[in-house]
Amino acid sequence: MTQNAIPKAPARAYTRGAALPALLQKRILILDGAMGTMIQRYKLDEAAYRGERFKDYGRDIKGNNELLSITQPHVIREIHEQYLAAGADILETNTFGATRVAQADYGMEDLAAEMNIESVKLAREACDKYSTPDKPRFVAGAIGPTPKTASISPDVNDPGARNVTFDELRDAYYEQAKALLDAGCDLFLVETIFDTLNAKAALFALDQLFEDTGELVPIMISGTVTDASGRILSGQTVEAFWNSLRHAKPLTFGLNCALGAALMRPYIAELAKICDTYVSCYPNAGLPNPMSDTGFDETPDVTSGLLKEFATAGLVNVAGGCCGTTPEHIAEIAKALAEVKPRAFPSQYREVA
Repeated sequence: MTQNAIPKAPARAYTRGAALPALLQKRILILDGAMGTMIQRYKLDEAAYRGERFKDYGRDIKGNNELLSITQPHVIREIHEQYLAAGADILETNTFGATRVAQADYGMEDLAAEMNIESVKLAREACDKYSTPDKPRFVAGAIGPTPKTASISPDVNDPGARNVTFDELRDAYYEQAKALLDAGCDLFLVETIFDTLNAKAALFALDQLFEDTGELVPIMISGTVTDASGRILSGQTVEAFWNSLRHAKPLTFGLNCALGAALMRPYIAELAKICDTYVSCYPNAGLPNPMSDTGFDETPDVTSGLLKEFATAGLVNVAGGCCGTTPEHIAEIAKALAEVKPRAFPSQYREVA
């Protein structure tokens, strides 16, 4: 070794979810499906959302799904267990909107940490119940985009206006992530990203949390392409989106939500060619259809058939469902992908896989 050569430092080992990289080498992992779609099946009214604790709360809170981890934990537990029984390897916590920024819509900012803690407890109990040595289950702390955007104006007449700052988002994400970590999640899922700057705030908060705690936990990153332009809402193509966030060294990178699987395919194919990490895909059950039971068109056989084609083409390492998908969808997806080999890293990255 020459005098100036710097020995390559070994990659730091994950302190949780350490089995995931080896599992991803062996098979396609299955993510769960929609939480909101399943909650709708229970037809909960305002009183059910409130429970005893919030019966006198001063404003309507129906629709605040994260609150159900506190007021109706049995509903969330049942949904988790249905997805695990269907074959999910990775279970998302019921925390998509459990940040101060999102909870401000209901005046429940101060409950954000508690929502995350209770949600992890429910997912952890369910995963521990279903885990076996051959099929371990993992709790993914779900981190949603918030209803606010750091890089797009809420006022069409004032392009420079913003209704949230980067620092406000970072602080809200840090609070959420710390609660998720303290309660026992195995990995983080920063999902349904429509604004890359929001995602950067979340990833900055996670980096800070790892520094503060000494933990290093796998991160899944998932964006959402909002229309046929192939861009996320803040304007990036999927390739630009990947290059903006790859510095976070995510365990998986992919797309979810907005489009059904058929329309999502070209963008997943593009990521599969360029990502030096594992690729995830969990689409909606087609496009919205208010006449169907789930609010979406695709039945389990259709969604699973599309994802099987993705898998057979060597495009994915993690597959699951987003809006409109149910345990029936996840069961069909798990069955369809059980014998399909996971995507190999692109040839330019083979040596790092």
